[in-house]
Amino acid sequence: SEYDNYVSMDITDGEQVHKVITEISPDAVIHCAAWTAVDLAEDEENREKVRLINAIGTENIAKACKDIDCKMMYISTDYVFDGSGDTPRTEDMPVAPIGVYGVTKADGEKAVAATTKEYYILRTAWLYGWAGKNFVYTMIRAMNTHDAVKVVNDQKGTPTFAGDLAGVIIKIIQKNNVPYGIYHCTDLGEITWWDFTNEIKRQGIEKGWVTNKDCVVNPCATEEYPTPTKRPAYSVLENRMFKLTSDFMFANWEDALDVYLKDLLG
Repeated sequence: SEYDNYVSMDITDGEQVHKVITEISPDAVIHCAAWTAVDLAEDEENREKVRLINAIGTENIAKACKDIDCKMMYISTDYVFDGSGDTPRTEDMPVAPIGVYGVTKADGEKAVAATTKEYYILRTAWLYGWAGKNFVYTMIRAMNTHDAVKVVNDQKGTPTFAGDLAGVIIKIIQKNNVPYGIYHCTDLGEITWWDFTNEIKRQGIEKGWVTNKDCVVNPCATEEYPTPTKRPAYSVLENRMFKLTSDFMFANWEDALDVYLKDLLG
């Protein structure tokens, strides 16, 4: 079956990580495993587990990759920045995480850079894809079951289709001449969650996903929905290093959403 080659591995167990990666002996490791529940990460009882997964687990993988001379790709996040100001973040800007999730992902980045030279740290943001829960699914479901929805309009970022991120990862591996280092990997544009929801509604109606066409999308402030973790108010990442080192191009966020919704229906 398609799962015959799957191998289970606890990334917090350094010996197990080294054994598994050494036995497989890959050309590249794409490290996507992470604690991503940002609010639960703030709970005192979870903090050590979050650190073990996001920081120590990442270091374990980096060590194993270095030992077998293997490329490492670490998927990171806009949460390594504090979300202040209104200037798109470039790869060379200093990190300034403000929550447990962001701090541990930044620690993971440091561990990778300090452990191996053959690495790509790929920071992405507002990611959605075909598997698991995501904002697009949630909003479509909400619009189809409610007369109105409220969505924050004071947080800015760029929705990023996981298929676009995956495509760039494959290109990096295949080209074999992309310089190692940190890269920002998001689709293009600068919008709020409210803007995103309005476009989900428009395309959703057009493609048959949103059946409740009269649902109203109301804007609201972040402070109306307090959460344990402070969300970055400004999460726009500039894909500057790709512009300087390669011909990789990301899609505009509207076009990426169009591809995503068409593929779902197909």
